[in-house]
Amino acid sequence: MREAKRAVEDEGRPEAVQSQHSHGKLTARERVDYLYDDGTFDEIGQLAAPAPTTPETQNWEREDAPADGVVTGIGEVDGRPVATIATDFTVKGGSIGHTGGRKMNRVTDLALERGIPLVMLHDGGGHRIQEGLDARPFARGDNGFANRQETMSGWIPMVSAMMGPGFAAATNFAALCDFVPMVEGTSTMGVAGPKLVEAALGVDMTKQELGGAQFQAAETGMADLVCPDDEACLDAITEYLSYLPRNASHDPPRVDDWEAPSEEQVAEMQEVMPADPTKGYDIYTIIEGLVDQDSFFEKKPEYARNLVTGFARLRGRPVGIVANNPRMKAGTIDTAASDKGSHFLSICDAFGVPIISLADVPGILPGPDSEREGIARHSAKIPFELNRATVPKLSVVLRRGYGFGYVAMGAGRSTDTDLTVVWPVAEIAAMGIEGAVDIAYGDQIEAADDPEAARAEMIDEFTERTNAVRAAEHIGIDGVVEPGETRALLCRTLDRAEQTGEEDWPPKKHSINPI
Repeated sequence: MREAKRAVEDEGRPEAVQSQHSHGKLTARERVDYLYDDGTFDEIGQLAAPAPTTPETQNWEREDAPADGVVTGIGEVDGRPVATIATDFTVKGGSIGHTGGRKMNRVTDLALERGIPLVMLHDGGGHRIQEGLDARPFARGDNGFANRQETMSGWIPMVSAMMGPGFAAATNFAALCDFVPMVEGTSTMGVAGPKLVEAALGVDMTKQELGGAQFQAAETGMADLVCPDDEACLDAITEYLSYLPRNASHDPPRVDDWEAPSEEQVAEMQEVMPADPTKGYDIYTIIEGLVDQDSFFEKKPEYARNLVTGFARLRGRPVGIVANNPRMKAGTIDTAASDKGSHFLSICDAFGVPIISLADVPGILPGPDSEREGIARHSAKIPFELNRATVPKLSVVLRRGYGFGYVAMGAGRSTDTDLTVVWPVAEIAAMGIEGAVDIAYGDQIEAADDPEAARAEMIDEFTERTNAVRAAEHIGIDGVVEPGETRALLCRTLDRAEQTGEEDWPPKKHSINPI
């Protein structure tokens, strides 16, 4: 038994280990050792052998495919149980055979039944082709893995880390996961690799061009984070899981060793807002002045940068942050931002993480390109998820709150919030003042003796009618709060808030997603 185990471990396969290291990658077992607390990982199916199903595979033995190319098991990450599937690129390119698929099903069944997070570390080429050219076993599809993933979605946190080639099956798995980090330079992701694309479409592209980390992070948004190496990727997984509960029936974990923002950070937050309302500013300075020090973990930082999403902590309690970024498209909501924001909000609500909206939004992005992308439906996704969410929701309008953008960010009474406040510099209106004056009063301005002066006078008049104090007069908001007082108010509100129960009326199964 010991000899058989040693033969499939890294110790018994030095050439395979060296090959993996030569490509700047850790082995599957080294990744598992790095991720888990020392001595806590219990492997499932270590002595698994390939399943001979075709003439080519009839003579395959364990030596041909150690552990059938996938390491599965359960251990502890930061003292909490986590299940893992790690494909081994040194075994037939990390492909998944029928035996490996059974191992995957076994560990996912345990994760589902025990309610523990599932982490997949992908480094391979999807389904093993040699074992897939037979209708009898392949008619089972993926052996129910997609069904398992849908059942696990929203029940347990699911992570798909791309740590090497990830075309085909790995990408399909990632599409149903909550967090997808990639490793720069070594990982790829896509529904099909370059050879298949060239054969099917006649398009010749490299792996990185077709599905590299930067492309998937910045262009498609499939990747949530790009990491410089394997260790950084595994660290990101640990940090991501630290904000989420074991499963949806547990509360998100709190930390005791939190630190409030420094006096300098609070001062910078109060000074960063420019006097000119058309100028941008650093939204991250605002976030850092509100949340616990070094607690902000951004999700999709390179995609749809006009909307910032990420986890943070307030007095050790996990919260989800959704904020418009005035330095990118002025913080306007477009289709990409809608998709990014709504998916993040859904994760927060599924796992009981309160939501904090920081709004500075001039509206929804108009124009022919935006309409062609379906902005009308996409822009409904953020308010759809906000209004479906049962977690505590807190809204702060930092500056502009214009049109449907104001509604989409959950400001005012557009959603059932525990707190809705604005900062003193806030402007609340159906649209930007200058554009509104030009449209509604253009003829009147042109007829004036001094059109320029008449226009300026109108802009000043209507600007005065859109200020923060007036916004509070009709109880459309709960109040006006100074920047330096905001963190304490958010914390007190969360201390008093509770997750609301499911609605009993009307008697329907669920609302229909806009997309």
